[in-house]
Amino acid sequence: MASVTFSKVGKSFGSASVVSDLDLELADGSMTVLVGPSGCGKTTSLRMLAGLEAVSAGTIRIGDRDVTALEPKDRDIAMVFQNYALYPHLSVRENIAFPLRAKKIPRTEALRRADEIAESLGLGALVERKPKDLSGGQQQRVAIGRAIIREPAVFLFDEPLSNLDAKLRVETRTELLRLQRRLGITSLYVTHDQEEAMTLSDRIVVMREGRIAQAGPPEEVYRRPADTFVATFVGSPKMNLIDGAVTGGELRTESGVRITVGGPDAGAVTIGVRADDLILTPSPDGATVVELVELLGPRAIITVRSADQQLTSVVEAAALSDVTVGATVELSARDVHRFDVRTGVRLVDPV
Repeated sequence: MASVTFSKVGKSFGSASVVSDLDLELADGSMTVLVGPSGCGKTTSLRMLAGLEAVSAGTIRIGDRDVTALEPKDRDIAMVFQNYALYPHLSVRENIAFPLRAKKIPRTEALRRADEIAESLGLGALVERKPKDLSGGQQQRVAIGRAIIREPAVFLFDEPLSNLDAKLRVETRTELLRLQRRLGITSLYVTHDQEEAMTLSDRIVVMREGRIAQAGPPEEVYRRPADTFVATFVGSPKMNLIDGAVTGGELRTESGVRITVGGPDAGAVTIGVRADDLILTPSPDGATVVELVELLGPRAIITVRSADQQLTSVVEAAALSDVTVGATVELSARDVHRFDVRTGVRLVDPV
């Protein structure tokens, strides 16, 4: 096990900069997740740590070693890809044992260790099967087992669950988290799925246009987003953002939107409200109309329109009797976030 440190790391392709001044530390034994939209630099950052992309500027250290210029094979890492890359002609046991066989470790010892790892991953009864006889989740566990058997200092995961269906993705995510906690191996995980990032990480790193937009514990990033980009990227449904002015505890916009938000008066400001915090109160005199109701078991996502603003609220399904399509409601918020209307940067929370 070892910590990982990116110091002012940059990557350019010709004149195009894809990662700039990346300063990031992965604590020993932690699970750090890079998340962001396509093209934000998250996969490039992982590939630079793996040695699959040359670093244009800065340094990368694994523990006390500067690995910036080392070949991938010399970095003591193991990587699990979106494509599991299993050998179709080898059994589960032989696939897991392959890295040891490549190191000339005796076959008997390699297969014994492969069996131990297969058992720990719930694959003990499947060691004789070929990849074609396995489910997607089982194939993913074989790929993880093949990485584990190398006993690396660092695990790298490049969107390993994206090929799985929703149910299997959740199950495999849980298994992966349990395994990482048990092994305590420093891990860097890349995904575009913010729910996956929030669930798996000790620390979440939100990237935008090659730079870190915010890094911290997932709960902190969710509760105190650094700017409007992070606010709308982390959380589902995404945060409602409304530009206006706050007077007497009420947010008012030029188009006529009115939301009770509390707090001190403010001139031009962007108010952010999580869908869970947007309260809909049925009222025949309300200026907001319910446009859509999406029932999701015990909860429902409600889309409403107030003047020119479309907003989203999440409510308990039991409260839906008075909130139907076409009904009018009044809006208020339990909790709000204030951002600079020009820069989008989070403002100091009111005392």
